[in-house]
Amino acid sequence: MKITKEIKTAILVLSGILLFIFIFNYLKGENLLNNSRKITAIYDNVEGLVPSAAVTINGHNIGKVQDITFTEDGSGKLEVLMLIDSNFKFSKNSTAELYESGLIGGKAIAIVPANDGAENASSGDVLRSEIKPGLTDLVNQRLTPLQQKIEKVMASTDVLLANINSIFDEKTKSNIRGSFSQLEQTIASFESTSNALNALLQDNKTSITTTLDNFSDISENLSEVSSNLAESDLKQTINGLQSTISNFDQLLKNIEKGEGSIGKLMQDEGLYNNLEGALSQMEALLEDMKLNPKRYVHFSLFGKKPKPYSTDDSNNKSN
Repeated sequence: MKITKEIKTAILVLSGILLFIFIFNYLKGENLLNNSRKITAIYDNVEGLVPSAAVTINGHNIGKVQDITFTEDGSGKLEVLMLIDSNFKFSKNSTAELYESGLIGGKAIAIVPANDGAENASSGDVLRSEIKPGLTDLVNQRLTPLQQKIEKVMASTDVLLANINSIFDEKTKSNIRGSFSQLEQTIASFESTSNALNALLQDNKTSITTTLDNFSDISENLSEVSSNLAESDLKQTINGLQSTISNFDQLLKNIEKGEGSIGKLMQDEGLYNNLEGALSQMEALLEDMKLNPKRYVHFSLFGKKPKPYSTDDSNNKSN
């Protein structure tokens, strides 16, 4: 059978159309020659995720994001269509986790297999979706409480500065300036006193040196005296003093017992009464001798015999 030119042209046109369709779908991320699965996941926010973003399992690329559209329920959620061309089987209860793929903010989707023995995922299934916090989110989570604390500190600082400004009014500032002026005068006085003291020490340097030498000599003498006292028979002296005290204690005990003259005198009441009576009689005798000396003393210049003493003469004389 002879192929005509029209048939060849038709075959060529159909081949071009098929090639165009294949290239168009390939550029969209769909390979018509592979048995790819179209699986969907719904997210509240996919900021940074773009079509043709990678879809991975355990870091291995198994497909790409084919399309991102809004859901038809008007909730504003986003439906992400993933084209998975891998033969790896995973449960339809697996999770499609949105994560940051790099530091510049790119996003990708990681399939986290459930491994629960359920039915394998196939085209048209909708996986559970999760968003893994990225580096930016983690930084924001850390910085937000810190920012709030800084704001509170700044507010407290503003209040503190306002209170300080209210305290340091013009009168207080004037008092502080006066205090600094007085402090400056006090420092100047101390400086003058220090200079005078230095001059005094300089003028009396010789006297101070002599005084210190004398003090050193006195210290040496005291050291010698202490050494002599230490070398002396101080123990024997103390023993003698203790013996004397012991004898004195024994003497006091004997007196208390009534031994010896002093003891008998202190303990014998009769002896004490006799002694007291004798003293009374002696006192009366001395009084009588003062009043009547002729009764006891007879003196004659010419050798005459003295007259006998009579009480009448004494009474007449006393009258």
